[in-house]
Amino acid sequence: MTNFPLLTVLLPFAAAAAGLLLSRRGRAEGANTRAAWIAVIPTAGAAVLAVWLAWGQGFAFLEGGPRPAPVGATYGTVVTGSVPISLTLQADDLSALLGVLVTLVALAVQVYSIGYLRDDPRYPSYSAFVSLFTAAMLLVVYAGDLLVLYVGWEIMGLCSYLLIGHWWEDLGNSRAAIKAFLVTRLGDVGFLFGIFVLGIGAGSFRIADVLAAVPQMSSGTLVAATLLLLAGVAGKSAQVPLHTWLPDAMAGPTPISALIHAATMVAAGIFIVARLFPAFTAAGPTMDVLAVMAALGMLGAALAALAQDDLKRVLAYSTVSQLAYMAGGLAAGSDTAAIFHLVTHGAFKALLFLCAGLVIHHVGANLMSQMGGLRRDLPVTFAATTVGFAALMGLPPSSGFFSKDALLVAMEGALAGGLTDAAALLLYGCALATVAVTGAYATRAWLRTFFGPPRTVALPEPEPGTAHVIDTREGPRTMLVPVALLAVPALLLGFAAEPHLDLPVAVVSVALALLGAGVVYVAWRADPLADPARLLGVLRVPCERAFYVDGLYSAVVVRPVLALARGVLRTDDVVVDGAVRGSGRAARGLSGLLRLAQNGNVQLYLSGLLAGVLLIAVGAVVFA
Repeated sequence: MTNFPLLTVLLPFAAAAAGLLLSRRGRAEGANTRAAWIAVIPTAGAAVLAVWLAWGQGFAFLEGGPRPAPVGATYGTVVTGSVPISLTLQADDLSALLGVLVTLVALAVQVYSIGYLRDDPRYPSYSAFVSLFTAAMLLVVYAGDLLVLYVGWEIMGLCSYLLIGHWWEDLGNSRAAIKAFLVTRLGDVGFLFGIFVLGIGAGSFRIADVLAAVPQMSSGTLVAATLLLLAGVAGKSAQVPLHTWLPDAMAGPTPISALIHAATMVAAGIFIVARLFPAFTAAGPTMDVLAVMAALGMLGAALAALAQDDLKRVLAYSTVSQLAYMAGGLAAGSDTAAIFHLVTHGAFKALLFLCAGLVIHHVGANLMSQMGGLRRDLPVTFAATTVGFAALMGLPPSSGFFSKDALLVAMEGALAGGLTDAAALLLYGCALATVAVTGAYATRAWLRTFFGPPRTVALPEPEPGTAHVIDTREGPRTMLVPVALLAVPALLLGFAAEPHLDLPVAVVSVALALLGAGVVYVAWRADPLADPARLLGVLRVPCERAFYVDGLYSAVVVRPVLALARGVLRTDDVVVDGAVRGSGRAARGLSGLLRLAQNGNVQLYLSGLLAGVLLIAVGAVVFA
């Protein structure tokens, strides 16, 4: 089993290489079929290996028992002249658990995409990039060295750009891809320097050596390193203030939304904090910053989700909110609760995005104002979506009920110590408020999509690659089977961790979720054609625009940078190029004067010669 982590990474990587090189050979009409086989079989093999590794680790991370020794190997060392880089891949209890999540969700997305993009001529490259995305995330998960981890971290950023911009001919898609790339790169600058500070402080980039050296590091080194790492975490996991790229990433294909939001990009940031948790817990100011970021993110994103009309954007802001819940659990000192919710969230959020894809495939539009009454047309999708929303709201017996209870217990415990009083109170108060708002926006999306009268308004142009007319079927089997299978862990995964409920916290959580759901239901029942978001009143527009954070960035960053760029261009044109053009004009003018003396008139030449001789003679007499 020592080479299983390496094989798990190499299988999807090989699928990516083969998909790009081989899928276009032969007859064009068979390219998509070949690409599907090339993508699905290696991903399935990686999933089997990941489950085997997790089984060998005994899922010890969630069970809280003794943690077995990591399984893996070192494949060499890169000598740098300073701190060496160890090429180590290994599976411990945490990475083995995350490996299962990544591979199973990636497999579901690959199978689902066969039907979703069956007529897309660029499906072969799409499936290859999904495989590369999967390999990069697995490299992050199984890396035993921080710089090896960083390689996978950056490849994920490239793949997200390529997949979000899959339909690049649409300007909105290409802009969303560029935005995601730039915002996450901004955070990655801090992340890289955080790795350097931590590795140099420990004298090694090996994760085990770094964690062993934490007690000997100074508090200044730990705070500086973890705050820098937190910049990368905020970028990849879409946390305040670097969260704005994630809702716009909905421009990509829906299966990619499921992959990014459930198992890869956004999970990476939370995983990093859990991976280096001893370093973060030793840096008290960093944990307070993380708590404030989580508090603002979870409630703000939930309110933004409550006002969106685009079904995928509702789920996108939901992801930002749920990731902030996990970050809050980490800030409260419970990495186990955070990872538990990361796993359950991966199941039910992937389920919800794939269900949204079936709805969009059927209707031909993303907007809930153009949906309604779909529970009869889409019975499987309706049942699966109901399970997903129940887990999102934290209703028993769904998986989200157990993991959200564990997070709330951890945040309640932070009131007694671990964080500053203000940060702990803000975190716990926002967490309770978010439970109610989550119940409200989940119920609103569920009712507006599947209940009420069907909307008959004219539909806009659909997404490229999706249906161009209203589809009377629920969807092909390749789309329905992954949805049906994901519904099982979304409903039952909470029982896998031997949950220990805190009954008072659980009762309060369920009561708040039902309160939010009940308020929305009453408003919808009064007028099924009206949007329950009207309950927000004057807050509706700010919530719909996500509290103008994008506008703030535009005013503070984008417009000044564009003005500076225009100033630089003007300076280059007027000053630099002006100097070049001026020197050219001066040379031409001087040459024109010299040219006057070279006019071919022999008498002028002789006159000039005699005048010169005369001047020389006069000068000689005068100065003699």
